[in-house]
Amino acid sequence: KERQPAPEGEIRVTAVGRVAAYVSYIAKLLVDEGKDKVEIKAQGNALAKAVTLAEVAKRRIKGLHQITKVGSSEIEDEYEPLEEGLDKVVTKRFTSVVEI
Repeated sequence: KERQPAPEGEIRVTAVGRVAAYVSYIAKLLVDEGKDKVEIKAQGNALAKAVTLAEVAKRRIKGLHQITKVGSSEIEDEYEPLEEGLDKVVTKRFTSVVEI
């Protein structure tokens, strides 16, 4: 699946990103640019960071509330063989997804 840039107002949280940087970006969108909605999305190892981010943002910016959607996403990995004549190996796995 090709990676697409996040639309305006959508924040895709990663496991290595800093919560403070995400909170600053949310404040910039909501306060400075006047957006009325911000979506925080995360999957896998970044779930806990997304929940922390939402809670910190709600404390720092008054008047926010959240709607949370929890689900799962299927990821399909395809591996090419190193030797000729062998078949590709395809594995499917499910990962948790949260949208706040």
